[in-house]
Amino acid sequence: MNSKFEKKIDGKNLVVEINEMAEQASGSCFVQYGDTMILATAVMSEYSKEDLGFFPLTVDYEERYYAAGKIRGPRYVKREGRPSDEAVCNARLIDRAIRPLFPANLTREVQVIITVLSWDGENDPDILGLLGASLALSISNIPWQGPVNAVRIGKIDDNFVLNPSYPDREKSKMDLVVSAMIDREILVNMLEGGFEEVKEDDVFSAFQTAKPLLGELLNFQKEIVKKAGKEKFVLPQIPPDLELEKEIKEFLGGRLEKTIFQKKGEGQSLGAMKEELVGFVKARYPEVEKSRYAGNFFEEEVNKIVHEKAIKDGIRPDGRKPEELREISCQAGLLPRTHGSGFFSRGQTKSLSILTLGAPGDHQILEGMEIVGKKHFMHHYNFPPYSVGEVRPMRGPGRREIGHGVLAEKALLPLIPPFKEFPYTVRIVTEILSSNGSSSMASVSSSSLALMDAGVPIKAPATGVSLGLMLDGEKYRLLTDIQGPEDHHGDMDFKAAGTRQGITALQMDVKIKGITEKILKEALERGKEVRHEILGKIEKVLSAPRPELSPFAPRVLTIQINPDKIREVIGPGGKVINKIIDECGVSIDVEETGEIFVTAEKKEAAEKAIAWIENITHEVKVGEIFQGEVKRILAFGAFVEILPGQEGMIHISQLAPRRVEKVEDVVRVGDVVPVKVISIDEQGRINLSLKEAKENHG
Repeated sequence: MNSKFEKKIDGKNLVVEINEMAEQASGSCFVQYGDTMILATAVMSEYSKEDLGFFPLTVDYEERYYAAGKIRGPRYVKREGRPSDEAVCNARLIDRAIRPLFPANLTREVQVIITVLSWDGENDPDILGLLGASLALSISNIPWQGPVNAVRIGKIDDNFVLNPSYPDREKSKMDLVVSAMIDREILVNMLEGGFEEVKEDDVFSAFQTAKPLLGELLNFQKEIVKKAGKEKFVLPQIPPDLELEKEIKEFLGGRLEKTIFQKKGEGQSLGAMKEELVGFVKARYPEVEKSRYAGNFFEEEVNKIVHEKAIKDGIRPDGRKPEELREISCQAGLLPRTHGSGFFSRGQTKSLSILTLGAPGDHQILEGMEIVGKKHFMHHYNFPPYSVGEVRPMRGPGRREIGHGVLAEKALLPLIPPFKEFPYTVRIVTEILSSNGSSSMASVSSSSLALMDAGVPIKAPATGVSLGLMLDGEKYRLLTDIQGPEDHHGDMDFKAAGTRQGITALQMDVKIKGITEKILKEALERGKEVRHEILGKIEKVLSAPRPELSPFAPRVLTIQINPDKIREVIGPGGKVINKIIDECGVSIDVEETGEIFVTAEKKEAAEKAIAWIENITHEVKVGEIFQGEVKRILAFGAFVEILPGQEGMIHISQLAPRRVEKVEDVVRVGDVVPVKVISIDEQGRINLSLKEAKENHG
């Protein structure tokens, strides 16, 4: 079967082709917009994995250098390595949009792979990747309740722009991706965005602007599925075991609700109670299915109790009111020798951020399929096993750590001063010391404190919070600052970060099909209220950056020279620049534009190096007077070094007001004499006068 479907979007054709090129996949399609093209595949394994305790879905987003017509990578390994942070975040974005629409009882492994085949430098493949993933699943035999679709929204000159090009995104004050599905109405099932302190109303208006296009694209997918879709695999239905359920309820008695709503550490945990229940069932019934059924039923009962209590009575497991935050505390400057540090605690979630200021040359080099450049601000997030009381191997950052780190970085980036104004490389590392709900938003708070503690002149501190949702039909309740059972059994994780002026980052995913406009609007407003409340706590510790940089931070001085003079600063084989570095104890970064950054532990050392560079690159002008050293003597005059590496000649007629028979009668090699620049010829040769310099000196 070979089918092609087209739809005109913003003057360009969106093309979907379904063929048998990847014929062994459960479902596959090619999606093209402009000259950007992706291949999306979905495969479901033949066997179930019953005892994993989670749905085994894997989403991979594969960037290929050939898509951009480039050969990149390390010198001896010219192939793609581990996924870039951007590729990881794109995979997570797709995962978060499609995951809620799989049946709860699907236990077979499912893998979705998005491969970027062609990239035109104008149209981002991530949105096409989500569309392709949705179509590959929809036309396959895999049980899935899609389709979903996403639209990117920017805002330029107070106008919303749908699916903006890369140049437009550079000018935009928002970069918001909205994913939605249709269930009687359009429901939002995933949000991801970075903003320049944008108001909540603008975010909501952005979604409303995108709604018509979202609806068109969802209907476009439905038409494709009607024509090219396979028959879905029918999952075996497990009939309710009413007798076992009765035994389980009798065994638990009233303990389950009491355990859910007890204070932490007071009695048996939910995990221990579940193990006790499964052990009880195993002892009575040897069949594995019985104990598995018991575990699932236990989770369903917890889910039901948590929802009912929250929606009907506004009661939460830890006793808080629905809109109430946990106890918050903040500190700055905890660590004695770091450049900046901040600590933020919200209940059991505790985040320590450490900031380091580096030279411009300490930047991260980006070399991916889409992005090539330098990165001067980095936020890295660590989630060690002790933070959740676990024992597991310490390995490199996983997808979760990368995603949380990027989210906090996105929240802070609009507040960092431009590199031209603050020429430092800034790296923040957040260590999650204890986690029980929304550690990514805690890292925004502790990082803001670290930035201000270091004296980085940020616009304002930022913070964030995670909001949850308990939904039952038309009834629902928003919960502020979710943790524990609310996080695990809740229906939404809505993270909003920003300043008092507006939102800087937004991320939402759900465990249901999606949320309505009404819930979205309420969540945005609740996020604003809570953000302001937390900022009040932060501002009591530090309301603005410290007036001076940390005494342990390096000092960076900048000088702009004529780019033609760069070779003089570097010297043959780097001789000149290395001499400056060694004698002044500095590091020097030279840009092609002629901008030079000098970094030193002490400001005096940087100033010495700057003065040296100024002398080397000083463009001599007629009329200037220098104290120069005589370097060479010839029959017709003497050559004098007036600046490092720059010489001029005093003709014998310019040595004295009288006639001079021999140059040596007036000057000798090594003499330091005053000289005046009297002319510079077309070849740049400098002519000097000793007699005019002495006349000027009186």
